[in-house]
Amino acid sequence: MTDDSISRRSALRLLAGAAATPWLLRHGQALANVETPFTLGVASGDPWSDGFVIWTRLASAPLYPGSEERLPASMQVGWEVAEDAGFQRIVQRGYSAALRLRGHAVHVELRGLQPGREYWYRFSALGERSPEGRALTLPAPDAHAERLRLAVASCANWERGYFSAYRHMAEERPDLVLFLGDYIYEYSLPLDTPGLARHYNAAEATDLAGYRYRYALHHSDPDLQALHAAAPCMATWDDHEVQDDYSSEYSKDPRLGRVAFLRRRAAAYQAFLENLPLRQVPFDRNGNPLIYRSFTYGNLATMPLLDGRQYRSRQPCYQAPNYGKGHVEGVSCVDLKDPRRTLLGFEQERWLRERLTRSATSWNLIAQNLLVAPLRIDRPGQDEERYWSDSWDGYQAARLRLLESVRQSRVSNPVILSGDYHSFWANHLHLNPQDPSSPLVAAEFVGTSITSNGPGYESIQGILPDNPQIRFYDSRSRGYLSLDLQHERLDVRMQSISDRLDPQAKLATLKHFVVEKGSSRLRQA
Repeated sequence: MTDDSISRRSALRLLAGAAATPWLLRHGQALANVETPFTLGVASGDPWSDGFVIWTRLASAPLYPGSEERLPASMQVGWEVAEDAGFQRIVQRGYSAALRLRGHAVHVELRGLQPGREYWYRFSALGERSPEGRALTLPAPDAHAERLRLAVASCANWERGYFSAYRHMAEERPDLVLFLGDYIYEYSLPLDTPGLARHYNAAEATDLAGYRYRYALHHSDPDLQALHAAAPCMATWDDHEVQDDYSSEYSKDPRLGRVAFLRRRAAAYQAFLENLPLRQVPFDRNGNPLIYRSFTYGNLATMPLLDGRQYRSRQPCYQAPNYGKGHVEGVSCVDLKDPRRTLLGFEQERWLRERLTRSATSWNLIAQNLLVAPLRIDRPGQDEERYWSDSWDGYQAARLRLLESVRQSRVSNPVILSGDYHSFWANHLHLNPQDPSSPLVAAEFVGTSITSNGPGYESIQGILPDNPQIRFYDSRSRGYLSLDLQHERLDVRMQSISDRLDPQAKLATLKHFVVEKGSSRLRQA
């Protein structure tokens, strides 16, 4: 049974089966009340100094692919924005259309608001009112901003655990939330896989209905709803919003032709744009969305948010023996240092270089989806070291250009924020990755996954002596990064949940790092 052939009767059976799970027993109202159109909550995002985007998606039964067919083709949705949580001082209101053509998602781009302050918003439709959400406008670009609190998340696999990390992020009430990729996962694990918390109950997403279903399921989670209602977000994608380890126009599956894969990718991109509170993006001449963008938080921080998937060259040496295992040998793979290859695409590289050159803020936080620091993997009994081909290690000439751009721009206090690796990392990024005495260009912090399995702890710990640029590594914890940025210093806390299989998991700080103004060298607090 494919995911786009699940009938209404089948969906009801899935709901009945899910009713026995601890998650639904605890949060049953989020899924069981199929008459309210706001089962997926609300969100805000992509803030600027005089506005932000508010989002909702109408769905009466978000439990099977294609369920949007149950709602009318067009529905009117009211919205209100207020200066207070009690909605006594409403400053803007209006109506927008929720169209079946767009999965009944609603995006309202607000302008004309005051910079650097809180607002609250809500929606109404079909005689029902949505939950309220909290949003923020950014300080004006020339304004003095004292402090910015960020939460950074990546890699949330529905089946691998509960989203308690999101609940703890919401309780911190950050100013902004960064999602650095793998907001959903396209595949489903076998039902008898040990240690799963819950199931997607659908085949792998390959079309628009399948991707929409996964976003609906994630948005039905009360902990994710709480996070989106608590703070505005900025989001980029990685691979699992489309397909594991894809590169630009190329599927990792050699059986899937280019045309078929581009059709699948277009559906996945549409679902991403529908289901996150992003401002309307421009499209290039080929009809592809341009999602890389930059945010300025007063005079405190510039935050470029990059796209590391859509424009990259194909993974290096894809015909090599170990390509399917995700790593290639350094000496024999000439692609690794080929300057004609790119991870960001040459146009995005130029865009980033210009943004950094023009930046006048105290800090520059470059947010993207992949580990930048090199990781040399020496195998016992083998002469050649290996590199992970899907990360920046597979694009070493492009990484050198990135670090040279950061250094040559003389940008103030650069820090790179990364995801993807399902583990915590704190790294020093030297201009020459093989020479720790070469100039130190930036610090890098990698957040662990919300729920996804981490890589081997002992195996990577064993090669850290050969990788002195890695100052800390831990793959045993699930959680997120919590950042507190002020003009004089950046505090980064690696926040770890006690058990991803426990919906009431506790939170603890695994490590606390500090980067002082004027130095890219990190230290433990």
